[in-house]
Amino acid sequence: MDTRLSPLAPDVWLRDLFASKAVQRGEVIRRKARDIERYAGMARFRRELRRRGFRAVENAGQIIIFCNREPVRRIE
Repeated sequence: MDTRLSPLAPDVWLRDLFASKAVQRGEVIRRKARDIERYAGMARFRRELRRRGFRAVENAGQIIIFCNREPVRRIE
């Protein structure tokens, strides 16, 4: 995917994404999958998740990022 649509470099966009207070508190954040692909690229985003030990799930074009290392359980 071409990331030139973003005014920010992919590394800068990821740094800004993970600099929020919610991330620092170990909470969750949500982003559109198309925005992650557009601004950083999904492969780079996945590498950053692994580096931080975070998990994420996708549903209906939205990605929920769990900004901690706790297990994620599905509740039905």
